[in-house]
Amino acid sequence: MSDTDLPQDNGETQARLLAQALPFMQAYENKTVVVKYGGHAMGDPELGQAFARDIALLKQSGVNPIVVHGGGPQIGRMLSQMGIESRFEGGLRVTDEETVKIVEMVLAGSINKEIVALINAEGEWAIGLCGKDGNMVFAEKARKTVVDPDSNIERVLDLGYVGEPV
Repeated sequence: MSDTDLPQDNGETQARLLAQALPFMQAYENKTVVVKYGGHAMGDPELGQAFARDIALLKQSGVNPIVVHGGGPQIGRMLSQMGIESRFEGGLRVTDEETVKIVEMVLAGSINKEIVALINAEGEWAIGLCGKDGNMVFAEKARKTVVDPDSNIERVLDLGYVGEPV
């Protein structure tokens, strides 16, 4: 299918879509809605702009959106650039003290600021916060286990600086 076969994004199409979505959006008027923006979705600048436009539209329709974002692929790239090899246990990243500094830099620094800038560029006011800001989030060391498939014995994983919110 070529680009010319795809429906064109015009004012009439947007108006029709908004008219269909309006009753659902009104159901959330004056409510806070948490939206997860995954790290894998952040790779395409056009998708980022569309995401920011959708968040701005939610705000303009009376919804109070809060964006919580990931950043796994971006963290992996930065760790690689810094020559830090990632280790995984049970599919989860083991995070040592050096790694947690990079994770915070990527999440609270570059990704968070990029999302804020995209939303602000769409005409809405956004701020970026990190769980450390104002002690908003408290966590305790994550306690994850994995079962050995051969012996069926469960063992506790030490994931380093990985926590669960409390």
